[in-house]
Amino acid sequence: MSGRRRAVRLAIVVVGVLLAFMIGVSFSRSFDERPKSSGAVTTVRTLTPLPESAPTSTETVTVTVTSP
Repeated sequence: MSGRRRAVRLAIVVVGVLLAFMIGVSFSRSFDERPKSSGAVTTVRTLTPLPESAPTSTETVTVTVTSP
């Protein structure tokens, strides 16, 4: 029985290694097949400041919170 156990264990290890190899190959292929980026695009825009004006009125708001 010891020889049979060893053969089963070896078969499981070989199948596991092959499975890990196949998963690695599939991941590398999926990374190679993804669309290539066209590079970074930079947009430069100049904003003009709004004219400053004095506030016409000031309003004060009071908020009261009661805890439950």
